[in-house]
Amino acid sequence: MSTLESKLEAIVGTAHLLTDPDVLVGWATDWTGRDRGAARAVVRPGDADQIAEVLNVCRASGAPVTIHGGGTSLVSGTVPRRGDVLLSTSRLTEVGAVDPTHKCVRVGAGTKLQTLRSLAAEHGLLFGVDLSARDSATIGGMVATNAGGLHTIRYGRTSEQMRGLEAVLPDGSIIKRFPRVPDDRSGLDLASLFVGSEGVLGVVTAVEVALRPRPRHRVTALAGFAALEDLVAAAVCLRDVPGVDALELLDGEGVRLASDRLGLACPVKAEWLLLAELASDREQLVELAELLAAAEVVEEPAISQDSVGRAKLWQVRESFAEVTKLFGPPTKFDLSLNFESVAPFAADAAALLAEQAPDAIPVLFGHIGVGNLHLNVLRCPDPSRVFGPMLDLIAEHGGNISSEHGLGSLKRDYLSLARSPEEIAAMRSVKRAFDPDGYLNSAVLFPTASE
Repeated sequence: MSTLESKLEAIVGTAHLLTDPDVLVGWATDWTGRDRGAARAVVRPGDADQIAEVLNVCRASGAPVTIHGGGTSLVSGTVPRRGDVLLSTSRLTEVGAVDPTHKCVRVGAGTKLQTLRSLAAEHGLLFGVDLSARDSATIGGMVATNAGGLHTIRYGRTSEQMRGLEAVLPDGSIIKRFPRVPDDRSGLDLASLFVGSEGVLGVVTAVEVALRPRPRHRVTALAGFAALEDLVAAAVCLRDVPGVDALELLDGEGVRLASDRLGLACPVKAEWLLLAELASDREQLVELAELLAAAEVVEEPAISQDSVGRAKLWQVRESFAEVTKLFGPPTKFDLSLNFESVAPFAADAAALLAEQAPDAIPVLFGHIGVGNLHLNVLRCPDPSRVFGPMLDLIAEHGGNISSEHGLGSLKRDYLSLARSPEEIAAMRSVKRAFDPDGYLNSAVLFPTASE
């Protein structure tokens, strides 16, 4: 065992230092299974003090470090590129007591999203962010990418749930920013710098999040549309309705695949489907039905306000997580568009794929209420033929190439499609201020050309 590994073992203990090559392969492979890097070791510290020691040892040894949360990154955000030490937050799972007065709770960065959501439910509250990867995604990773998800239209992103955090900086120092009062404008908002930073500024170790009152009534509907333009028009109308909680676009092709390959029973058949949910302290079933009746739907929408019926409608949306895996790892695009650009982009994307990957199957879905969408290209044997051109197409339509997943290492060289040279230079300056040695999460976010 080398000197570095011996020092790491002394910090965390033998059980929490992994060096077996066969084990490291799994840790160094991305969520889709398509991208694989090489890790020198995996270290699993138990608290912020141990993380500070680990970082100091690695920095002194010149060993690059990549932070590993739930491993759910879809842009290779945790794939080590230089034989990195993978720093896992899996042991940072301490959960504090829920504060019923201020409606908040402090949790470790390694806490799973579903754990937090279940805890909130036990107190009659909810956490405003929900993702399909709720059983694996960690709170620290959600802060790093500023995750949005299924209820962004109502509660906003992770940044809007965060009240404070603890983080270990690249030099080993620890900052704790948990304001004791709701409004504190005493200087720079350091905590907000870590939101969406993809781990390049430090290791988030604990987060205090706001919890929300749980609405007493929910009603969910699934409506079909012949044209994407009609669905978008309906979503634009619904997004301003009081109590709107979710508006999800579903590609009819994805629903057909779920029906044919997964045995899913979908009550609505159409080229495009809209899953809409309203939630408040009053019943809104009639209101939602009337709103959809005024839209250009192709048949009677399926509507339910009981938990069993609503779960069946949500199952259509949840099935897309499995649909995207039917033909092996998909080529994923995570984008944000203005409403008027959604239909034209979908048409141009289909044309691009017909030319460059004629056997591919595009599946478009996502959070149409805020314009954040996911295009998954299935059965695409050579992603390189479509990846760059598709990102260019997103930019041509005035969209952003990363709405929720971040850039990771997969899209870092396309940052100029989203940010100006001046913005990139400013972000690099912030990175250098926090991490002058450039050893922490060095493979993500920033383009390689200027390194």
